[in-house]
Amino acid sequence: MRLASALAPCLLLASTAASALGQDELRNLATADVAGKLEQISVIVARGDEADAPALRALLEGRLWTIGDQVLIDDGVAQIPAEAEKVSINNRVRRSLERGLAALGLFAKDAPRRLEAARTLQESGDADLLPLVARALSSEKDAQVKEALLSVQGALLLASPQIPERLAAIEVLQRAPSTRNRRLLLERLTGENDPKLREALGSGIQRIDRSLARAEVIGWIFGGLSLGSVLLLAALGLSITFGLMGVINMAHGELLMIGAYATYVVQTLFRAHLPGAFSFYLLAAAPIAFLAAGLAGMLLEIAVVRPLYGRPLETLLATWGASLLFIQIVRGIFGAQNVEVANPSWMSGGVNAMPGLVLPYNRMAIIAFALLVLCIVWLLLERTRLGLLVRAVMQNRGMAAGLGVGTPWIDRLAFALGGGIAGLGGCALSQIGNVGPELGQGFIVDSFMVVVLGGVGQLAGTVIAAAGLGQVNKLLEPFAGAVLAKIAVLAFIIVFIQRRPQGLFAPRGRAAEEA
Repeated sequence: MRLASALAPCLLLASTAASALGQDELRNLATADVAGKLEQISVIVARGDEADAPALRALLEGRLWTIGDQVLIDDGVAQIPAEAEKVSINNRVRRSLERGLAALGLFAKDAPRRLEAARTLQESGDADLLPLVARALSSEKDAQVKEALLSVQGALLLASPQIPERLAAIEVLQRAPSTRNRRLLLERLTGENDPKLREALGSGIQRIDRSLARAEVIGWIFGGLSLGSVLLLAALGLSITFGLMGVINMAHGELLMIGAYATYVVQTLFRAHLPGAFSFYLLAAAPIAFLAAGLAGMLLEIAVVRPLYGRPLETLLATWGASLLFIQIVRGIFGAQNVEVANPSWMSGGVNAMPGLVLPYNRMAIIAFALLVLCIVWLLLERTRLGLLVRAVMQNRGMAAGLGVGTPWIDRLAFALGGGIAGLGGCALSQIGNVGPELGQGFIVDSFMVVVLGGVGQLAGTVIAAAGLGQVNKLLEPFAGAVLAKIAVLAFIIVFIQRRPQGLFAPRGRAAEEA
Protein backbone atom coordinates (compact mmCIF):
# COMPACT_ATOMS: atom_id res chain seq x y z
CA MET A 1 0.00 0.00 0.00
CA ARG A 2 2.90 2.33 0.79
CA LEU A 3 4.34 1.50 -2.68
CA ALA A 4 1.03 2.45 -4.29
CA SER A 5 0.99 5.71 -2.33
CA ALA A 6 4.53 6.48 -3.43
CA LEU A 7 3.72 5.76 -7.06
CA ALA A 8 0.41 7.66 -7.02
CA PRO A 9 1.89 11.07 -8.01
CA CYS A 10 3.66 9.55 -11.01
CA LEU A 11 0.57 7.62 -12.03
CA LEU A 12 -1.55 10.72 -11.60
CA LEU A 13 0.76 12.63 -13.93
CA ALA A 14 0.46 9.84 -16.52
CA SER A 15 -3.30 9.87 -16.14
CA THR A 16 -3.49 13.65 -16.56
CA ALA A 17 -1.32 13.51 -19.67
CA ALA A 18 -3.60 10.87 -21.19
CA SER A 19 -6.79 12.89 -20.69
CA ALA A 20 -7.99 16.49 -20.85
CA LEU A 21 -10.48 15.78 -18.02
CA GLY A 22 -9.58 16.75 -14.50
CA GLN A 23 -9.50 14.27 -11.61
CA ASP A 24 -12.92 15.37 -10.35
CA GLU A 25 -14.58 14.61 -13.69
CA LEU A 26 -12.66 11.37 -14.03
CA ARG A 27 -13.71 10.39 -10.51
CA ASN A 28 -17.38 11.07 -11.27
CA LEU A 29 -17.08 9.11 -14.50
CA ALA A 30 -15.43 6.16 -12.76
CA THR A 31 -17.28 5.91 -9.44
CA ALA A 32 -20.85 6.96 -10.26
CA ASP A 33 -23.63 4.46 -10.79
CA VAL A 34 -25.06 3.77 -14.25
CA ALA A 35 -27.33 6.83 -14.24
CA GLY A 36 -24.48 9.02 -13.00
CA LYS A 37 -22.12 7.71 -15.67
CA LEU A 38 -24.70 8.39 -18.39
CA GLU A 39 -25.22 11.93 -17.10
CA GLN A 40 -21.47 12.60 -16.92
CA ILE A 41 -20.98 11.27 -20.45
CA SER A 42 -23.75 13.58 -21.71
CA VAL A 43 -22.10 16.59 -19.99
CA ILE A 44 -18.69 15.77 -21.53
CA VAL A 45 -20.11 15.17 -25.01
CA ALA A 46 -22.21 18.35 -24.90
CA ARG A 47 -19.00 20.41 -24.61
CA GLY A 48 -17.94 19.14 -28.04
CA ASP A 49 -14.23 19.07 -27.16
CA GLU A 50 -12.39 16.27 -28.96
CA ALA A 51 -9.64 16.45 -26.33
CA ASP A 52 -12.08 14.73 -23.94
CA ALA A 53 -12.32 11.68 -26.22
CA PRO A 54 -9.31 9.75 -24.79
CA ALA A 55 -10.95 9.45 -21.35
CA LEU A 56 -14.22 8.19 -22.82
CA ARG A 57 -12.34 5.78 -25.06
CA ALA A 58 -10.35 4.50 -22.08
CA LEU A 59 -13.60 3.78 -20.21
CA LEU A 60 -15.05 2.04 -23.26
CA GLU A 61 -11.93 -0.08 -23.78
CA GLY A 62 -11.56 -1.05 -20.11
CA ARG A 63 -8.45 1.07 -19.46
CA LEU A 64 -9.85 3.15 -16.61
CA TRP A 65 -8.74 2.13 -13.08
CA THR A 66 -9.33 3.41 -9.56
CA ILE A 67 -6.98 3.23 -6.60
CA GLY A 68 -8.19 4.95 -3.46
CA ASP A 69 -9.62 8.29 -4.52
CA GLN A 70 -7.43 8.48 -7.63
CA VAL A 71 -8.47 7.51 -11.18
CA LEU A 72 -5.82 6.19 -13.56
CA ILE A 73 -5.82 5.69 -17.32
CA ASP A 74 -3.77 2.80 -18.62
CA ASP A 75 -1.79 4.44 -21.43
CA GLY A 76 0.40 1.38 -22.02
CA VAL A 77 3.45 3.13 -20.53
CA ALA A 78 2.93 3.59 -16.79
CA GLN A 79 2.49 0.40 -14.73
CA ILE A 80 -0.90 0.05 -13.01
CA PRO A 81 -0.53 -1.15 -9.37
CA ALA A 82 -1.94 -4.56 -8.50
CA GLU A 83 -4.26 -2.95 -5.92
CA ALA A 84 -6.04 -0.88 -8.60
CA GLU A 85 -9.57 -1.86 -9.66
CA LYS A 86 -10.78 -1.72 -13.23
CA VAL A 87 -13.90 0.38 -13.86
CA SER A 88 -16.58 -1.85 -15.37
CA ILE A 89 -19.51 -0.72 -17.52
CA ASN A 90 -22.69 -2.33 -18.83
CA ASN A 91 -24.08 -2.37 -22.37
CA ARG A 92 -26.17 0.76 -21.81
CA VAL A 93 -23.12 2.79 -20.84
CA ARG A 94 -21.14 1.19 -23.67
CA ARG A 95 -23.71 2.32 -26.28
CA SER A 96 -23.72 5.83 -24.80
CA LEU A 97 -19.91 5.95 -25.00
CA GLU A 98 -19.91 4.81 -28.62
CA ARG A 99 -22.40 7.52 -29.58
CA GLY A 100 -20.50 10.09 -27.54
CA LEU A 101 -17.17 9.27 -29.17
CA ALA A 102 -18.79 9.48 -32.61
CA ALA A 103 -20.24 12.89 -31.67
CA LEU A 104 -16.85 14.18 -30.52
CA GLY A 105 -15.40 12.87 -33.78
CA LEU A 106 -17.44 15.53 -35.58
CA PHE A 107 -14.83 18.03 -34.38
CA ALA A 108 -11.75 16.07 -35.45
CA LYS A 109 -9.08 17.93 -37.41
CA ASP A 110 -9.08 15.66 -40.47
CA ALA A 111 -12.12 15.39 -42.75
CA PRO A 112 -12.10 11.55 -43.12
CA ARG A 113 -12.53 11.14 -39.34
CA ARG A 114 -15.35 13.69 -39.29
CA LEU A 115 -17.04 11.89 -42.18
CA GLU A 116 -16.74 8.53 -40.41
CA ALA A 117 -18.20 10.05 -37.23
CA ALA A 118 -21.14 11.58 -39.13
CA ARG A 119 -21.93 8.28 -40.83
CA THR A 120 -21.82 6.50 -37.48
CA LEU A 121 -24.36 8.94 -36.03
CA GLN A 122 -26.79 8.53 -38.94
CA GLU A 123 -28.34 5.52 -37.24
CA SER A 124 -28.10 6.79 -33.65
CA GLY A 125 -31.59 8.34 -33.30
CA ASP A 126 -30.39 10.36 -30.29
CA ALA A 127 -32.20 13.73 -30.43
CA ASP A 128 -29.93 15.07 -27.65
CA LEU A 129 -27.16 15.27 -30.26
CA LEU A 130 -29.03 17.87 -32.34
CA PRO A 131 -27.27 20.92 -30.79
CA LEU A 132 -23.89 19.26 -31.31
CA VAL A 133 -24.71 18.39 -34.94
CA ALA A 134 -25.92 21.96 -35.58
CA ARG A 135 -22.70 23.31 -34.10
CA ALA A 136 -20.60 21.00 -36.29
CA LEU A 137 -22.61 22.03 -39.37
CA SER A 138 -22.02 25.73 -38.72
CA SER A 139 -18.25 25.31 -38.91
CA GLU A 140 -17.96 22.47 -41.48
CA LYS A 141 -16.23 23.31 -44.77
CA ASP A 142 -15.91 19.88 -46.41
CA ALA A 143 -18.84 19.29 -48.80
CA GLN A 144 -18.99 15.52 -48.27
CA VAL A 145 -18.94 15.81 -44.47
CA LYS A 146 -21.55 18.59 -44.62
CA GLU A 147 -23.85 16.37 -46.68
CA ALA A 148 -23.51 13.57 -44.11
CA LEU A 149 -24.19 15.99 -41.25
CA LEU A 150 -27.34 17.25 -42.98
CA SER A 151 -28.52 13.65 -43.22
CA VAL A 152 -27.89 13.17 -39.50
CA GLN A 153 -29.69 16.39 -38.61
CA GLY A 154 -32.64 15.56 -40.86
CA ALA A 155 -32.98 12.03 -39.51
CA LEU A 156 -32.97 13.26 -35.90
CA LEU A 157 -35.53 16.00 -36.61
CA LEU A 158 -37.76 13.61 -38.55
CA ALA A 159 -38.16 11.42 -35.46
CA SER A 160 -39.40 14.37 -33.40
CA PRO A 161 -43.03 14.35 -32.14
CA GLN A 162 -43.28 18.06 -33.00
CA ILE A 163 -44.76 18.88 -36.44
CA PRO A 164 -42.58 22.00 -37.04
CA GLU A 165 -39.45 19.94 -36.44
CA ARG A 166 -40.60 17.23 -38.84
CA LEU A 167 -41.29 19.91 -41.47
CA ALA A 168 -37.81 21.30 -40.86
CA ALA A 169 -36.43 17.76 -41.28
CA ILE A 170 -37.97 17.51 -44.76
CA GLU A 171 -36.24 20.74 -45.79
CA VAL A 172 -32.93 19.54 -44.38
CA LEU A 173 -33.08 16.12 -46.07
CA GLN A 174 -33.93 17.75 -49.41
CA ARG A 175 -30.65 19.65 -49.19
CA ALA A 176 -28.74 16.36 -49.00
CA PRO A 177 -30.52 14.12 -51.54
CA SER A 178 -29.55 10.46 -51.29
CA THR A 179 -31.23 7.07 -51.49
CA ARG A 180 -31.00 6.81 -47.69
CA ASN A 181 -32.73 10.14 -47.14
CA ARG A 182 -35.38 9.23 -49.70
CA ARG A 183 -36.00 6.00 -47.79
CA LEU A 184 -36.34 7.94 -44.52
CA LEU A 185 -38.97 10.24 -46.04
CA LEU A 186 -40.81 7.32 -47.65
CA GLU A 187 -40.92 5.40 -44.35
CA ARG A 188 -42.25 8.49 -42.59
CA LEU A 189 -44.88 9.00 -45.29
CA THR A 190 -46.36 5.53 -44.71
CA GLY A 191 -46.97 6.30 -41.03
CA GLU A 192 -47.85 9.99 -41.23
CA ASN A 193 -51.46 11.13 -40.71
CA ASP A 194 -51.13 14.90 -40.88
CA PRO A 195 -52.22 16.08 -44.41
CA LYS A 196 -49.81 18.99 -44.49
CA LEU A 197 -46.89 16.76 -43.55
CA ARG A 198 -47.93 14.12 -46.09
CA GLU A 199 -47.95 16.73 -48.83
CA ALA A 200 -44.55 18.05 -47.74
CA LEU A 201 -43.14 14.51 -47.58
CA GLY A 202 -44.41 13.71 -51.09
CA SER A 203 -42.93 16.94 -52.44
CA GLY A 204 -39.63 16.22 -50.70
CA ILE A 205 -39.44 12.72 -52.19
CA GLN A 206 -40.08 14.11 -55.68
CA ARG A 207 -37.35 16.73 -55.28
CA ILE A 208 -34.88 14.09 -54.11
CA ASP A 209 -35.86 11.87 -57.07
CA ARG A 210 -35.21 14.72 -59.51
CA SER A 211 -31.87 15.51 -57.89
CA LEU A 212 -30.77 11.87 -57.93
CA ALA A 213 -31.84 11.51 -61.58
CA ARG A 214 -29.85 14.63 -62.48
CA ALA A 215 -26.79 13.30 -60.64
CA GLU A 216 -27.16 9.94 -62.42
CA VAL A 217 -27.28 11.59 -65.85
CA ILE A 218 -24.23 13.72 -65.09
CA GLY A 219 -22.49 10.60 -63.76
CA TRP A 220 -23.26 8.79 -67.02
CA ILE A 221 -21.86 11.67 -69.06
CA PHE A 222 -18.72 11.83 -66.93
CA GLY A 223 -18.31 8.04 -67.10
CA GLY A 224 -18.70 8.19 -70.89
CA LEU A 225 -16.07 10.93 -71.14
CA SER A 226 -13.75 8.90 -68.93
CA LEU A 227 -14.20 5.75 -71.04
CA GLY A 228 -13.91 7.81 -74.21
CA SER A 229 -10.60 9.25 -73.00
CA VAL A 230 -9.25 5.75 -72.40
CA LEU A 231 -10.44 4.64 -75.86
CA LEU A 232 -8.89 7.74 -77.41
CA LEU A 233 -5.51 7.03 -75.84
CA ALA A 234 -5.75 3.41 -76.96
CA ALA A 235 -6.81 4.23 -80.53
CA LEU A 236 -4.82 7.40 -81.24
CA GLY A 237 -1.58 5.60 -82.04
CA LEU A 238 -3.42 2.91 -83.98
CA SER A 239 -5.07 5.62 -86.08
CA ILE A 240 -1.63 6.84 -87.17
CA THR A 241 -0.15 3.44 -88.07
CA PHE A 242 -3.31 2.00 -89.59
CA GLY A 243 -3.92 5.17 -91.58
CA LEU A 244 -0.33 5.44 -92.77
CA MET A 245 0.38 1.85 -93.78
CA GLY A 246 -2.95 0.05 -93.71
CA VAL A 247 -1.44 -2.51 -91.31
CA ILE A 248 -3.82 -4.31 -88.94
CA ASN A 249 -1.53 -4.43 -85.91
CA MET A 250 -3.00 -6.99 -83.51
CA ALA A 251 -0.14 -6.32 -81.07
CA HIS A 252 -1.19 -2.71 -80.48
CA GLY A 253 -2.94 -3.65 -77.23
CA GLU A 254 0.31 -5.10 -75.91
CA LEU A 255 1.99 -1.74 -76.46
CA LEU A 256 -0.52 -0.33 -73.96
CA MET A 257 0.43 -3.15 -71.62
CA ILE A 258 4.14 -2.32 -71.98
CA GLY A 259 3.41 1.31 -71.07
CA ALA A 260 1.47 0.20 -68.00
CA TYR A 261 4.29 -2.09 -66.82
CA ALA A 262 6.83 0.69 -67.42
CA THR A 263 4.74 2.85 -65.07
CA TYR A 264 4.76 0.03 -62.51
CA VAL A 265 8.57 -0.24 -62.71
CA VAL A 266 8.99 3.52 -62.21
CA GLN A 267 6.59 3.42 -59.27
CA THR A 268 8.60 0.60 -57.68
CA LEU A 269 11.89 2.49 -58.13
CA PHE A 270 10.44 5.67 -56.63
CA ARG A 271 8.98 3.76 -53.68
CA ALA A 272 12.34 2.08 -52.99
CA HIS A 273 14.76 4.96 -53.64
CA LEU A 274 12.76 8.23 -53.67
CA PRO A 275 9.88 7.76 -51.21
CA GLY A 276 9.75 11.47 -50.47
CA ALA A 277 9.03 12.23 -54.14
CA PHE A 278 6.55 9.39 -54.66
CA SER A 279 3.68 11.81 -55.39
CA PHE A 280 5.54 12.92 -58.53
CA TYR A 281 6.47 9.53 -59.95
CA LEU A 282 3.99 9.89 -62.83
CA LEU A 283 6.01 12.82 -64.18
CA ALA A 284 8.86 10.38 -64.76
CA ALA A 285 6.65 7.40 -65.65
CA ALA A 286 4.86 9.05 -68.60
CA PRO A 287 7.94 9.74 -70.78
CA ILE A 288 9.47 6.37 -69.85
CA ALA A 289 6.24 4.59 -70.82
CA PHE A 290 6.27 6.52 -74.12
CA LEU A 291 9.87 5.52 -74.85
CA ALA A 292 9.43 1.87 -73.83
CA ALA A 293 6.31 1.32 -75.93
CA GLY A 294 7.72 3.40 -78.80
CA LEU A 295 10.86 1.27 -78.90
CA ALA A 296 8.74 -1.90 -78.84
CA GLY A 297 6.64 -0.49 -81.71
CA MET A 298 9.73 0.28 -83.78
CA LEU A 299 11.16 -3.21 -83.20
CA LEU A 300 7.79 -4.69 -84.17
CA GLU A 301 7.81 -2.76 -87.45
CA ILE A 302 11.38 -3.78 -88.28
CA ALA A 303 11.16 -7.45 -87.32
CA VAL A 304 7.55 -8.37 -88.14
CA VAL A 305 5.70 -5.82 -90.25
CA ARG A 306 8.33 -4.70 -92.77
CA PRO A 307 8.94 -8.14 -94.36
CA LEU A 308 5.18 -8.57 -94.86
CA TYR A 309 4.13 -5.29 -96.50
CA GLY A 310 1.42 -5.86 -99.08
CA ARG A 311 0.32 -9.14 -97.45
CA PRO A 312 -2.43 -8.07 -94.99
CA LEU A 313 -3.53 -11.54 -93.85
CA GLU A 314 0.02 -12.63 -93.06
CA THR A 315 0.64 -9.31 -91.28
CA LEU A 316 -2.46 -9.77 -89.14
CA LEU A 317 -1.42 -13.28 -88.11
CA ALA A 318 2.20 -12.26 -87.51
CA THR A 319 1.27 -9.30 -85.28
CA TRP A 320 -1.16 -11.53 -83.40
CA GLY A 321 1.70 -13.94 -82.80
CA ALA A 322 3.87 -11.00 -81.69
CA SER A 323 1.18 -10.00 -79.18
CA LEU A 324 1.30 -13.49 -77.65
CA LEU A 325 5.09 -13.25 -77.51
CA PHE A 326 4.91 -9.89 -75.70
CA ILE A 327 2.47 -11.38 -73.19
CA GLN A 328 4.74 -14.36 -72.48
CA ILE A 329 7.81 -12.12 -72.07
CA VAL A 330 5.97 -9.98 -69.53
CA ARG A 331 4.74 -13.08 -67.71
CA GLY A 332 8.29 -14.36 -67.51
CA ILE A 333 9.57 -11.08 -66.05
CA PHE A 334 6.71 -9.95 -63.78
CA GLY A 335 4.69 -13.13 -63.27
CA ALA A 336 1.16 -14.02 -64.34
CA GLN A 337 -0.56 -12.19 -61.49
CA ASN A 338 -1.77 -8.63 -61.77
CA VAL A 339 0.35 -5.93 -60.17
CA GLU A 340 -1.03 -2.84 -58.48
CA VAL A 341 -0.03 0.67 -59.48
CA ALA A 342 -0.92 3.14 -56.73
CA ASN A 343 -2.37 6.56 -57.37
CA PRO A 344 -0.28 9.53 -56.20
CA SER A 345 -1.80 11.34 -53.24
CA TRP A 346 -3.14 14.15 -55.43
CA MET A 347 -5.12 11.64 -57.52
CA SER A 348 -6.76 9.90 -54.56
CA GLY A 349 -10.33 10.70 -53.59
CA GLY A 350 -12.72 12.84 -55.57
CA VAL A 351 -14.68 16.05 -55.73
CA ASN A 352 -18.26 16.15 -54.50
CA ALA A 353 -19.71 17.83 -57.60
CA MET A 354 -23.28 17.70 -56.30
CA PRO A 355 -25.25 15.69 -53.72
CA GLY A 356 -25.09 12.04 -54.72
CA LEU A 357 -22.27 12.52 -57.25
CA VAL A 358 -18.54 12.22 -56.55
CA LEU A 359 -16.14 12.64 -59.48
CA PRO A 360 -12.89 10.68 -58.83
CA TYR A 361 -9.70 12.66 -59.23
CA ASN A 362 -7.99 9.85 -61.16
CA ARG A 363 -10.73 9.82 -63.81
CA MET A 364 -10.61 13.61 -64.10
CA ALA A 365 -6.83 13.41 -64.48
CA ILE A 366 -7.15 10.84 -67.29
CA ILE A 367 -9.58 13.08 -69.20
CA ALA A 368 -7.19 16.02 -68.87
CA PHE A 369 -4.22 13.79 -69.81
CA ALA A 370 -6.00 12.51 -72.93
CA LEU A 371 -6.72 16.09 -74.04
CA LEU A 372 -3.07 17.02 -73.44
CA VAL A 373 -1.83 14.04 -75.48
CA LEU A 374 -4.32 14.90 -78.24
CA CYS A 375 -3.05 18.49 -78.41
CA ILE A 376 0.58 17.33 -78.56
CA VAL A 377 -0.17 14.82 -81.34
CA TRP A 378 -2.08 17.45 -83.32
CA LEU A 379 0.79 19.93 -82.99
CA LEU A 380 3.26 17.21 -83.98
CA LEU A 381 1.32 16.25 -87.09
CA GLU A 382 0.32 19.77 -88.16
CA ARG A 383 3.21 21.99 -87.08
CA THR A 384 6.42 19.92 -87.44
CA ARG A 385 8.45 18.60 -90.37
CA LEU A 386 7.91 15.03 -89.18
CA GLY A 387 4.17 15.60 -89.24
CA LEU A 388 4.39 17.07 -92.73
CA LEU A 389 6.25 14.01 -93.98
CA VAL A 390 3.82 11.63 -92.28
CA ARG A 391 0.84 13.40 -93.86
CA ALA A 392 2.56 13.41 -97.24
CA VAL A 393 3.14 9.65 -97.11
CA MET A 394 -0.44 9.05 -95.93
CA GLN A 395 -1.93 11.13 -98.78
CA ASN A 396 0.28 9.89 -101.65
CA ARG A 397 3.05 7.46 -100.87
CA GLY A 398 4.33 7.21 -104.43
CA MET A 399 4.62 10.95 -104.97
CA ALA A 400 6.25 11.41 -101.54
CA ALA A 401 8.85 8.75 -102.42
CA GLY A 402 9.44 10.40 -105.79
CA LEU A 403 10.17 13.69 -104.04
CA GLY A 404 12.87 12.06 -101.96
CA VAL A 405 10.95 11.24 -98.77
CA GLY A 406 12.36 8.10 -97.14
CA THR A 407 9.05 6.27 -96.76
CA PRO A 408 10.56 3.22 -94.94
CA TRP A 409 12.03 5.56 -92.33
CA ILE A 410 8.71 7.42 -92.00
CA ASP A 411 6.94 4.08 -91.52
CA ARG A 412 9.36 3.19 -88.76
CA LEU A 413 8.95 6.55 -87.01
CA ALA A 414 5.17 6.36 -87.36
CA PHE A 415 5.13 2.94 -85.72
CA ALA A 416 7.33 4.27 -82.92
CA LEU A 417 5.05 7.30 -82.47
CA GLY A 418 1.92 5.13 -82.48
CA GLY A 419 3.50 2.75 -79.99
CA GLY A 420 4.61 5.63 -77.76
CA ILE A 421 1.09 7.06 -77.67
CA ALA A 422 -0.19 3.59 -76.77
CA GLY A 423 2.38 3.55 -73.95
CA LEU A 424 0.94 6.81 -72.63
CA GLY A 425 -2.48 5.15 -72.75
CA GLY A 426 -1.12 2.28 -70.69
CA CYS A 427 0.31 4.76 -68.18
CA ALA A 428 -3.18 6.27 -67.82
CA LEU A 429 -4.88 2.87 -67.59
CA SER A 430 -2.59 1.86 -64.73
CA GLN A 431 -4.21 4.59 -62.61
CA ILE A 432 -7.74 3.16 -62.79
CA GLY A 433 -7.16 -0.57 -62.45
CA ASN A 434 -4.68 -3.36 -61.90
CA VAL A 435 -2.01 -4.09 -64.49
CA GLY A 436 -1.69 -7.59 -65.93
CA PRO A 437 -0.20 -9.35 -68.97
CA GLU A 438 -3.63 -9.46 -70.70
CA LEU A 439 -4.34 -5.76 -70.14
CA GLY A 440 -4.15 -4.88 -73.83
CA GLN A 441 -6.40 -7.71 -75.00
CA GLY A 442 -9.49 -5.89 -73.78
CA PHE A 443 -8.77 -2.76 -75.83
CA ILE A 444 -7.58 -3.96 -79.23
CA VAL A 445 -11.07 -4.57 -80.65
CA ASP A 446 -12.40 -1.31 -79.19
CA SER A 447 -9.43 0.56 -80.65
CA PHE A 448 -10.10 -0.76 -84.15
CA MET A 449 -13.80 0.08 -83.78
CA VAL A 450 -12.88 3.68 -82.91
CA VAL A 451 -10.48 3.98 -85.86
CA VAL A 452 -12.87 2.44 -88.39
CA LEU A 453 -15.86 4.44 -87.19
CA GLY A 454 -13.94 7.73 -87.12
CA GLY A 455 -12.30 7.25 -90.50
CA VAL A 456 -8.89 5.71 -91.15
CA GLY A 457 -6.11 8.18 -90.43
CA GLN A 458 -8.47 10.95 -89.32
CA LEU A 459 -7.54 12.54 -85.99
CA ALA A 460 -10.83 14.42 -85.60
CA GLY A 461 -12.81 11.30 -86.47
CA THR A 462 -10.90 9.28 -83.88
CA VAL A 463 -11.72 11.85 -81.18
CA ILE A 464 -15.43 11.98 -82.05
CA ALA A 465 -15.71 8.19 -82.36
CA ALA A 466 -13.96 7.58 -79.03
CA ALA A 467 -16.17 10.08 -77.21
CA GLY A 468 -19.32 8.75 -78.90
CA LEU A 469 -18.57 5.08 -78.20
CA GLY A 470 -17.72 5.90 -74.59
CA GLN A 471 -21.04 7.66 -74.08
CA VAL A 472 -23.06 4.93 -75.82
CA ASN A 473 -21.37 2.18 -73.80
CA LYS A 474 -22.05 3.93 -70.49
CA LEU A 475 -25.63 4.67 -71.53
CA LEU A 476 -26.38 1.04 -72.44
CA GLU A 477 -24.52 -0.72 -69.59
CA PRO A 478 -27.16 -0.05 -66.86
CA PHE A 479 -29.89 -1.57 -69.03
CA ALA A 480 -28.15 -4.31 -71.03
CA GLY A 481 -24.95 -5.06 -69.09
CA ALA A 482 -21.37 -4.57 -70.23
CA VAL A 483 -21.26 -7.53 -72.65
CA LEU A 484 -24.55 -6.82 -74.40
CA ALA A 485 -23.66 -3.13 -74.58
CA LYS A 486 -20.47 -4.00 -76.49
CA ILE A 487 -22.41 -6.32 -78.80
CA ALA A 488 -24.95 -3.56 -79.50
CA VAL A 489 -22.16 -1.07 -80.25
CA LEU A 490 -20.45 -3.55 -82.59
CA ALA A 491 -23.72 -4.22 -84.42
CA PHE A 492 -24.27 -0.47 -84.82
CA ILE A 493 -20.77 0.01 -86.26
CA ILE A 494 -21.27 -2.84 -88.74
CA VAL A 495 -24.51 -1.29 -89.97
CA PHE A 496 -22.94 2.17 -90.06
CA ILE A 497 -19.92 1.00 -92.07
CA GLN A 498 -22.23 -0.75 -94.52
CA ARG A 499 -23.88 2.59 -95.19
CA ARG A 500 -20.74 4.72 -94.97
CA PRO A 501 -17.59 2.66 -95.55
CA GLN A 502 -15.29 5.69 -95.17
CA GLY A 503 -16.43 6.25 -91.57
CA LEU A 504 -17.37 9.61 -90.11
CA PHE A 505 -14.61 11.31 -92.11
CA ALA A 506 -13.39 10.26 -95.54
CA PRO A 507 -10.03 8.45 -95.31
CA ARG A 508 -6.90 9.67 -97.01
CA GLY A 509 -3.70 7.85 -97.76
CA ARG A 510 -3.12 4.36 -99.07
CA ALA A 511 -6.69 3.21 -98.38
CA ALA A 512 -8.09 6.10 -100.41
CA GLU A 513 -5.64 5.49 -103.24
CA GLU A 514 -6.57 1.83 -103.50
CA ALA A 515 -10.27 2.73 -103.44
